[in-house]
Amino acid sequence: MNASAPAPVAVKKSKTKYIVIGALLLVVGLGAAAYFKNKKTDIGQVVTIEKAVVKTITQLVTATGKIQPETEVKISPEVAGEIIAIPVIEGQTIKKGALLVKIKPDTYQAQLEQQEAALASAKATAVLGKAQLMKAVQDFAQSEELHKKNLISESDYTATKTLLEVAQANVENYQAQIRRTEASLSQSRDQLNKTTIYAPMDGSISSLTSEVGERVVAQSSFTGTEIMRVADLTNMEVRVKVNENDIVNVKIDDKTVISIDAFPGRKFAGSVYEISSSAQGAGGSGAGSNQMLNSDEVTNFLVKIRIADRDVKLRPGMSATVDIETQTVENVISVPVQSVTVRAAGGKTSEDLQKDKAKETREKSGNDLDVANEREEARRNKVKLDRVVFVKKGDIVELRKVDTGIADNTSIEIKSGVKSGEEIVSGSYAAISRKLKDGARVQLEKPKIEEDKK
Repeated sequence: MNASAPAPVAVKKSKTKYIVIGALLLVVGLGAAAYFKNKKTDIGQVVTIEKAVVKTITQLVTATGKIQPETEVKISPEVAGEIIAIPVIEGQTIKKGALLVKIKPDTYQAQLEQQEAALASAKATAVLGKAQLMKAVQDFAQSEELHKKNLISESDYTATKTLLEVAQANVENYQAQIRRTEASLSQSRDQLNKTTIYAPMDGSISSLTSEVGERVVAQSSFTGTEIMRVADLTNMEVRVKVNENDIVNVKIDDKTVISIDAFPGRKFAGSVYEISSSAQGAGGSGAGSNQMLNSDEVTNFLVKIRIADRDVKLRPGMSATVDIETQTVENVISVPVQSVTVRAAGGKTSEDLQKDKAKETREKSGNDLDVANEREEARRNKVKLDRVVFVKKGDIVELRKVDTGIADNTSIEIKSGVKSGEEIVSGSYAAISRKLKDGARVQLEKPKIEEDKK
């Protein structure tokens, strides 16, 4: 028993040795991880670069809209009734004066006949009135002769004179009735004629929304029923809505490049010929309160663009995207649009400013609401931020303040701060906007082909 007593001590020493070895391995592993991490960090931020070049830049305002005819007439009846004939179909080409719609004329025919009968009656009454007037004139002349000779009383003389005046008034009344009846007859005839609608222009039936047998409401009553539309499809336009921030750059006769979804890969030429003077949806009674409630909504202005190309048949309602060329500068230094970012004094980003301001406010008041307000104010106060680019110098980047001009979809004009041929960081967005600082180490992003080979 005494000979086997030291065994537990040996086991305890063995466990302690393993624990020490494990701790050493853990320390070595953590040290290696930290070493490789620091080594990777020293390699620098992965970026892409492009050289600043001299080129011509055309500032574009891009908007989307629909193809519409320049001239389109809505056909609505001026009389109510049942449609008994529509001798055209949608898409049909028509000439001015072609029959478009016939409305059942029975009611208007009956009204016309009634007015014709009323006119005949009024004229007959007028003839009778003239005969009565002639008799009254004769009676008064005879009465007047006898009155001069004192052969009739004063009352008889006055009576004949009164009858003459009444006869004259009746004749005038009958003439007025004739004119009134003639006006009603003309109105009835006009309404009867309006039961037949003819094409007001050459064109095509661009829309047909009614069928034979439907009852339509007259245009004079409310808004009237729209039966169809006649459009000139040889002269088409694009109607787009341009944001209020861009509309100040758009001018009459600005050239445009139009892309129509139905014709992929083809570009159509055009020009601006009309710009609305008021925003879409603005104005109208009671609009003020709605505008106050919807103050965050985007404000747009309608711009009409005439399409120059007429060798393709375009249809109303087609979707289109328009690039309006508002300004062009030639032989200027340019860099990719995404290369330009903003920094405050010392190279700080807007997020850094917000954090600094929030920290300062928290130390002063400790109020989270004050912190949020100060952060929002710092976010909005962009006037304190400068436009900058990162210029690659060896394996580091130099933060460079720049003065910018106009831009197109890919490039932006650099008026000062960059020379042609300098290497400008163009990606990634996260690197340019947040991660890169002045003097930061960078490495170029490896081509995708090399990554695939690995």
